[in-house]
Amino acid sequence: MDLFSSSFKHGDFIPRKYTCDDADISPPLFWENVPEGTVSFALICDDPDAPMGTWVHWVMFNLPGSLRSFSENVPKDKQLSDGSIQGMTDFRRPGYGGPCPPGGTHRYFFKLYALDTMLNLDPGATKTAVESAMKGHILDQCELMGKYKR
Repeated sequence: MDLFSSSFKHGDFIPRKYTCDDADISPPLFWENVPEGTVSFALICDDPDAPMGTWVHWVMFNLPGSLRSFSENVPKDKQLSDGSIQGMTDFRRPGYGGPCPPGGTHRYFFKLYALDTMLNLDPGATKTAVESAMKGHILDQCELMGKYKR
């Protein structure tokens, strides 16, 4: 499986528009080479370079298995019209929270998981809960890494 954005390439800097220094909206993402049998997807975006440990910027799960993309500015609602559910970020709210590093260049990993099931979790579930629920159900995974410096 492969994950891309039309706004930045793997290893490049994330445009300011998608950070706390500007509109703080989610970037457009699309994926391909999805394994057969995919029932749903989960998406986690985090920053392992945060000074107090990995900072969670986005948690989504139960994205429909037929989905292959979403445009920028995904609503920050707990549940989207297609049934996708958003978990809790370290900003203490559901939905995307963009890069906002206190200093230096940080890396932001958008990790997409193809799953053979829907996850039995409530909106607002944490990254840890999603990772635990995914165990034994991951068909494939991929990631897109972008950087940001203020």
